[in-house]
Amino acid sequence: MKKPELLAPGGSLEKLKTAIDYGADAVYIGGEAFSLRAAAENFSRADMIKGLKYAHDRNKKVYLTANIIPHNADIDEFEKFVDEIKDMGFDAVLIADLGLFDIMREKAPHIPIHISTQANNVNYRSAIAWYKMGAKRVVLGREMSFKEIAEFQKKIPQDLELEAFIHGAMCISYSGRCLLSNYMTGRDSNMGACAHPCRWNYKLVEETRPGEYMDVFENERGTFIFNSKDLCTIRHIPELIQSGITSFKIEGRVKTAYYVATVVGAYRREIDRYLADPEGYTFNEEEYEELCKVSHRAYSTGFYFGKPNEEGQVYTSSSYIRNYDLIGIVEAYDEETGTAKVTQRNRFFKGDTVEIMQPEKPYFTQKIEKMTDENGEEIEVANHAEQRLFIPLKQSVVPGAMLRKKRQNE
Repeated sequence: MKKPELLAPGGSLEKLKTAIDYGADAVYIGGEAFSLRAAAENFSRADMIKGLKYAHDRNKKVYLTANIIPHNADIDEFEKFVDEIKDMGFDAVLIADLGLFDIMREKAPHIPIHISTQANNVNYRSAIAWYKMGAKRVVLGREMSFKEIAEFQKKIPQDLELEAFIHGAMCISYSGRCLLSNYMTGRDSNMGACAHPCRWNYKLVEETRPGEYMDVFENERGTFIFNSKDLCTIRHIPELIQSGITSFKIEGRVKTAYYVATVVGAYRREIDRYLADPEGYTFNEEEYEELCKVSHRAYSTGFYFGKPNEEGQVYTSSSYIRNYDLIGIVEAYDEETGTAKVTQRNRFFKGDTVEIMQPEKPYFTQKIEKMTDENGEEIEVANHAEQRLFIPLKQSVVPGAMLRKKRQNE
């Protein structure tokens, strides 16, 4: 049984470091161009160099995402982009377009190429075709079931790697190939600027009755008929590992560092638990509860066990479920005094009960009985953005540990 790679999103240098600290084996990032997440902070050349060093110093990998669907005007710029990054040390580049694939093979033949999910890889013949042209890995479309993946494995070369999404947002369009955003807002989803109109509220209009807006009866406010649930497979680690998938991919380059830490940590622990004792393995329900502490839509298993039915959509709202807030990040910890220096991220009070999470350890809960500002004055509330505080903690923590608090209205 081969240990799968846990692949995490790196929307910024901070998120790359967080993903690696919390257990990712590899991180995928985007540059300031040619990546399908224009809303992410993305990486300058300087940040790429820092991120690559941080990862490689810890024996982790970094993949560069360049999976837009380019037009003629993009080609010359992409060639310049490849010249800039080809000797930086990336472990692979993700490509969706055949023309960009050809440029990569011509200008940077030493960099492995992974074929993006945007290339709609849902049959083994397309995967074999990419392999024959020199691809090392194919990212499967989210529309594939375990049964189809098993058929894939029987047909493809043994050294062709498969990568699949295991957690995160699902797109209503086939492998992300959507024109709805472009049509309604002028923002091209295939160039990284999706406005997510699939999450909007829709009503039905019949062409001979202009002005008559009819609900599609989910509720009195209309319907969110394109609004997919988020993918969550943490209860199915055995099936994922036994499928032979090389890399387990988490979606979310525009998510927060807190999201990355929580999701990566939960999957890391559960994967390791299974590999340590496959025969005696039972799922730890606390890890699913962890995934419910980040901002998310209702969860589903996507296409893995067959095509989703009406249960695969959220009909009542386009809002996220947010039960917890990140309230602070530990900058330093004094072992002698048991005091953490914390940077505030959201308001909290003396007397609040909080959870403290950190890499490679389970979270712990405690009440904040005392906190002081940088002048040593005791305070009752931390309500200034980026405020530095000193808080005694009942367990030792490492820099980067995160404090979170359950919302009062939950």
